[in-house]
Amino acid sequence: MTGTKTNAGNFFEDFSFGQILKHATPRTVTDGDVALYTALYGSRFAVQSSDEFAKSLGYPRAPLDDMLTFHVVFGKTTPEISLNAIANLGYADCRFLKPVFPGDTLTAVSEVIGLKENSNRETGTVYVRSTGRNQHGDVVLEYCRWVMVRKRDKASPAPEAVVPKLPERVDPKYLAAAVPPIDVAKYDYDLAGSRYRWGDYEVGEKIDHVDGMTLEEAEHQTATRLYQNTAKVHFNLHTESKGRFGKRIVYGGVVISLVRALSYNGLGNAFHLAAINGGRHVAPTFAGDTIYAWSEVIEKAEIPGRSDVGALRVRMVGLKNRDCSMLPLKTEAGEYAEGVVIDLDVWLVLPR
Repeated sequence: MTGTKTNAGNFFEDFSFGQILKHATPRTVTDGDVALYTALYGSRFAVQSSDEFAKSLGYPRAPLDDMLTFHVVFGKTTPEISLNAIANLGYADCRFLKPVFPGDTLTAVSEVIGLKENSNRETGTVYVRSTGRNQHGDVVLEYCRWVMVRKRDKASPAPEAVVPKLPERVDPKYLAAAVPPIDVAKYDYDLAGSRYRWGDYEVGEKIDHVDGMTLEEAEHQTATRLYQNTAKVHFNLHTESKGRFGKRIVYGGVVISLVRALSYNGLGNAFHLAAINGGRHVAPTFAGDTIYAWSEVIEKAEIPGRSDVGALRVRMVGLKNRDCSMLPLKTEAGEYAEGVVIDLDVWLVLPR
């Protein structure tokens, strides 16, 4: 008898509009996860680094880095959504709604909100809205993403195309739900490592975050395993050596975390990533690439009902093997410049 109990993952034909996917496995995050995350990316934001600093602002203890929360929830979704994916294409309407602390248990559910077969008929784009909850059932994170997935059979009929209309940006009224009321007088700018507050940034300001970090093969695979992300393209050299790149691709979330960590140099008080308005993985990243980052402030917003914190809408650009001294983004022809790997539109929260 041939065994049929293993999971081959979903192909494009297996998805249907409105489908609800309940994801395994519940994950209790620990101080060990936090330490390993820090070891992989070197993030230095004070609120996530120090229990005492976080307590002084009203948190019960240091919360998880927002991107660690994102990756754990994202990782839950990969066996059903991304196991046969070629690439994750983008994000929108991502909101961090409640802080997560070591000891919390996270689960995830996704809804298919769009489907569109690609012109080559070998792949299709699947749009999903994923929701992460803690052990109390509280929503801690909600986001949309779209991913290119292989078809099982090129000749199989395509479903009716449905492309969801997603908001251009998260409304500021939804920001900072995960931040307790802060006594700004107790915010220690020396310990935070930056003296710049919300009012010190201007729309149009561009910041070269200067530092670069080289990704190693073991690091990006360890990071992806930390999130229990099972997408084949990140791990299996035996199969990927025969694929279009001839090697494993770095999980795009690793690049986002590196860019976020590098942004500390210039945005050191932007301790909370409140929302991801949109994002594109422009080009793949591989082991041995060195990641640099720069940012542009594209909008400032007061948060309704909050006088303690404000929000900056920031375009964060990640590059590989090219420093950001010239702030490269696009060519005169409108194409992304050489080296650009990620273009991310986010809301960051910092004290006023």
